[in-house]
Amino acid sequence: MSDNLRIMLVDDHAVVRMGFRLLLDTTNDLRVVAECGSGEEALQRFADVAPDVVVLDLSMEGMGGLETLSRLLAKWPAARVLVLSAHEDTAHPRRALTAGALGYLTKRSAAEALIEAIRQVAAGRVFLEPALAQELAVARMGNPGNPVEALSAREFEVFMMLARGRSVNEIAELLFLSPRTVGTHLYNIKQKLGAGNSAELTLIAIRNGLIDA
Repeated sequence: MSDNLRIMLVDDHAVVRMGFRLLLDTTNDLRVVAECGSGEEALQRFADVAPDVVVLDLSMEGMGGLETLSRLLAKWPAARVLVLSAHEDTAHPRRALTAGALGYLTKRSAAEALIEAIRQVAAGRVFLEPALAQELAVARMGNPGNPVEALSAREFEVFMMLARGRSVNEIAELLFLSPRTVGTHLYNIKQKLGAGNSAELTLIAIRNGLIDA
């Protein structure tokens, strides 16, 4: 049908994409027109596919979701993106929304809320599940001085990769940056977070609920 909403699924796990496709296939107004296994592939195919909504995973190998989101919206500012993530902290949804995503949905809630979230984002409305919206509001009031919030979008991306054990050279390759530039980001991150080494960065990420121990 011509009035179907066209959906692009971007997730590096084929089983996850298949599950979401099966869920969306139960509707009359949503149609999956493309599946991408990486951010790089999504950027290559977006113009040809012309989806109404991109459902984007944050934690992917390679470029990663936040970087994909930033590049996608830099090239196609009108793109409507729903971020779907296993992260249930408040930092990731705040970063995603600041970068231009219209919605953020945790994978735990996807089975119940994905269809409605896509429809809301397609209509140009912001979607946040109620519990997450409340947590964001509480975090904004109760923890304004968290040094992680002082990181720029790029620094946050590098911080998360470092916390997961990536080397400077690996990060440089994944983000298409020079090792020197990544090294500068690392220096600034350590200064802002008061960390002396990568192990301390990992501990900070764990304490903030950004990665699992």
